[in-house]
Amino acid sequence: MNMDVTLILLSVFGIFIPALMLPGPDFIGVVRSSMTGGTKSGLLTTLGVSLGLLMYASLSLLGLSAILVQYEWLAWTVRVAGACYLIYLGIRLLFVKPDAMEIDPAARKPARNAFLFGFLVTLTNPKAVVLFTSVFATAVTAETPVWLLVLMIALVFASSLLWYTIVSLFMSSRPVMSRFAKARHWIERTAGACFIAIGGKLLSDARNPLSP
Repeated sequence: MNMDVTLILLSVFGIFIPALMLPGPDFIGVVRSSMTGGTKSGLLTTLGVSLGLLMYASLSLLGLSAILVQYEWLAWTVRVAGACYLIYLGIRLLFVKPDAMEIDPAARKPARNAFLFGFLVTLTNPKAVVLFTSVFATAVTAETPVWLLVLMIALVFASSLLWYTIVSLFMSSRPVMSRFAKARHWIERTAGACFIAIGGKLLSDARNPLSP
């Protein structure tokens, strides 16, 4: 049984961990919050992102992916709403007024609603639930014990929290801030352009079937 559990966890997280570390909306959101609002802001965004992934992992096991595949209008609504939110964020970042970046981590004020920002950025990607369903489908069966399902969901949250905490602490550190202090406005604009591009891609794919 222990060997079976080990194989299940390896098959699930052997896919999830590389996918987690690839740059995407979550990564961009954490980097942006960390570099503009400091460590506290980055960690709040990290918590929001991690809870969003926790929710998606839980819903995947409850069958949300199957619902989205069956009801295409619902999948379309979710994707369009998410795309519009990302584009809205991107436009705001493109037109943000440039100001001086505070280098001292203790003096920097955390961004308002940093936690909500991270949570909503994660929710704008409906393909995340399909990713989790695809990952879990490789190992989860009707005979999988509940405690193992709970363990996998907890590990999704823990691994996300650990990875983005590392990213946040690195990007909000004094050496990194000193190096990029003069480029803050361009960091904001780059993040904005990335959000708009991702939102545009979601809109263009909105009519395509949502399938693993």
